[in-house]
Amino acid sequence: MMADSAPVGAGAAPLPLPPAQDGSLSIRGGVGGISFQLEELLRGAGQLDDLVRQLLGIEEETRRIQDALEPFLYDSYDTGCSALNAVAEGRKEVGRVRQELVGVSSGVRASHRDYVEAEARNSRPHALGLDQYVLSGAHGIFALGRDLTEENYNRSIPDGYGVGDVVHHLLDSPPVAVYQPRPVSIEKMDESAEDLQPTMAESLRRLEKLHSLNDGEIEVIGFETNGSASWMVLIPGTQLDSPGTNPLDVQGIGEAVGYDSEEVVPAVGQALREAGAEAGDQVVAVGHSQGGIHAMNLSRNKAFLSEFDLKYVLTAGAPVGNITPEPGISSLHLEHVQDWVPGTDGRMNADTKDRVTVTLTDEVKTPEGEDPGIGPGHGQENYARGAELVVASRDPSLAASTMAFTGIVGAGGAAKVTRFKLKRDPLPDRRETLRIPNLPESRSSAGAR
Repeated sequence: MMADSAPVGAGAAPLPLPPAQDGSLSIRGGVGGISFQLEELLRGAGQLDDLVRQLLGIEEETRRIQDALEPFLYDSYDTGCSALNAVAEGRKEVGRVRQELVGVSSGVRASHRDYVEAEARNSRPHALGLDQYVLSGAHGIFALGRDLTEENYNRSIPDGYGVGDVVHHLLDSPPVAVYQPRPVSIEKMDESAEDLQPTMAESLRRLEKLHSLNDGEIEVIGFETNGSASWMVLIPGTQLDSPGTNPLDVQGIGEAVGYDSEEVVPAVGQALREAGAEAGDQVVAVGHSQGGIHAMNLSRNKAFLSEFDLKYVLTAGAPVGNITPEPGISSLHLEHVQDWVPGTDGRMNADTKDRVTVTLTDEVKTPEGEDPGIGPGHGQENYARGAELVVASRDPSLAASTMAFTGIVGAGGAAKVTRFKLKRDPLPDRRETLRIPNLPESRSSAGAR
């Protein structure tokens, strides 16, 4: 919500309100975000400029009236003087108002400029040093280490490059080329009719069940809303110790971050088609961790968007600050102060009207006896509870985002649920293709002859 404009003559431009805090939710972006407030202020500044031009015209008209009255001044000196003085005073007052409006407009534009510059500094990756990347070929693990220093970033990564560029560059090098994306196919596993409530929280809980399968399965849910079909795609996060043909394993992080999910996105599109989705149908994508990156990559994939009407993306614990969705796609990003994963891309999520980031600030602990994984803040139940708080919030940004989500999937009821298994092509047999010509004889073999 925008602060009230300062009254004319107060000497100050209207200012946006700071980011909202609703209990344990820290909210950034959306219709209540600073960026949108400033956009609205800029729109208002443009209207002020139009008004200033009108006032300039009025000033010019009063000048012409004043000039036209002067020849009649001596016909009736007293009334003539009064008329001229009234016109002159009116023109002076119009000029004063015009100058104040120019000041307000200039102040708004200065505020917007300062905010844009601050956002540019905040969004600049400042976390990753090339010497901090760790590749472990023995276990197929691709891990990103972080050195949170601006100096290290400036020394390591050229201007204009982001995490995805670095990952892509690394995976293009011969020693780790085996970790590059490979074609992904789908296999239909199950189809059923269910009565379900497609809330944000329940969607995240369904993701947790998919994740526990540890086999690259996604879920496509079909709804009938107001006589038209809509669809939800659920993509779980990284699945450890899964077969090498699972594109959602740790290697999948490289494809998601460095290659914009170039193999997973077409597979998701194929899953939608086989589930019954038709061109132009509305789609919601929901993803946790790595799955959130794949879900957001849908939002900028032109081939996918040319077929399906992706309206909304919900992510939980996902580093997606480097991904800019196409205009008109809403997104909500759940993060937690105890979850380091969303920060591994080194960028803040953009603050726009259609993009809202909610940081959960409540303290979470791993229940006694349970495996903490990569930390309690990254747990999906933690984010499911956060989603329930989001829906209950009266914050304008969250209310608008929740309404957009519900408007696509409806209030619940009968739905068709189809599970698909994503399968990555196996590595090619390199026994015939891998040849090392003209190897020199070892000293031991030469001496044995």
